[in-house]
Amino acid sequence: MKKTLHLILAAAMTFNMAAKTAITTTPASDSRITYVGRTLTDGGDVTFDWTGTEIRLRFTGDRLDVTLSDTDLNYFNLWLDGPVTGEADKIIPSRGTDTTVTLITRADLTARYGRKIPTEHTVILKKRTEGEQGKTTFHSFTTNGALLQAQPVRERIIEFIGDSYTCGYGSENSIATDPFKKETENQNKAYDAIVSRYFDADHIVIAHSGMGISRNYNDKLKGYHMPDRYLNVFDDGYEQNDATPRWDPNSFAHPDITVIFLGANDFSVSRQPSLAQFKANYTRLLQTIKDFYGESHPILCVATHNDPMIATYVKAAVDECNMKDVTYTAITPYIRASDELGASFHPNYTAQRKAAFQLIPYIATLTGWGLQDRPVE
Repeated sequence: MKKTLHLILAAAMTFNMAAKTAITTTPASDSRITYVGRTLTDGGDVTFDWTGTEIRLRFTGDRLDVTLSDTDLNYFNLWLDGPVTGEADKIIPSRGTDTTVTLITRADLTARYGRKIPTEHTVILKKRTEGEQGKTTFHSFTTNGALLQAQPVRERIIEFIGDSYTCGYGSENSIATDPFKKETENQNKAYDAIVSRYFDADHIVIAHSGMGISRNYNDKLKGYHMPDRYLNVFDDGYEQNDATPRWDPNSFAHPDITVIFLGANDFSVSRQPSLAQFKANYTRLLQTIKDFYGESHPILCVATHNDPMIATYVKAAVDECNMKDVTYTAITPYIRASDELGASFHPNYTAQRKAAFQLIPYIATLTGWGLQDRPVE
């Protein structure tokens, strides 16, 4: 009788261990996974490249892998069992074709919890590099447990349209003369991410370094500016590609407000566009946004501090657009050159926070969200 009982207990233990270590692979397009940002689904695959794109997962087990492909090399921030904050728990590289990348291991959970590891876990991935650095395709996620329904898109959503400042170019650097490096570009430390965290809002980021309203940095890619790129599902790097699929605004929840933070590249290398062309392109971008989201959709147009004429141009475009709920503001000079500039003289995290401080009151008023009792970080 004792021998039989021992065999039964051993079989039960074996069954339980097998059940706990059962491998589950789920297509990246599964509805239980939440994507925040512009993506394209093809069968089980999900492809994207805009910076700040966020992926949320919830699962049981003690391991989580992703199988992915990347056209170049990108980096993702990862948070385990907690909200998105200024500092990530891990930084995950993305490269190769049909590459399996381990996101969470038993060792990660043990380091966090010791021996008392919870049954369920959440993982948030957020693209920290911009589309020029490559296009990422998630094929599937694998865990030794089960995939659960992740947190849905938040009720509050902000759309940001911008350039390298919005991408977080050099935000993790404090040496102005350093060159650009993928490793120091982190959109999560840019003003747009900081503002979104303050309002507990999701954000959609349409931003590309060097982009302008009617003139790109140093006249690169003439005739292709943010009013053209804004229509795309993919950023697609610094190329004009007629085959790029167009974005369907009804494929994702509409934002509550759009913030346009452009103009620095229009006035780059001591040159400027004509006022008439700038106003025409700005009006075209405003009209596209209104066509997407409706006439009453609020838009905040921000003039950067890089050249005094930018404010004149942006204000003229806003004043003469003849559209409802389009508001103008200007960012005042706010960067102390000694320790607030990152790579290539871009604002680092400290200066990005200052920009966020200036924009928060306007967004609070235009959305009716009011000011929140929480830090700006």
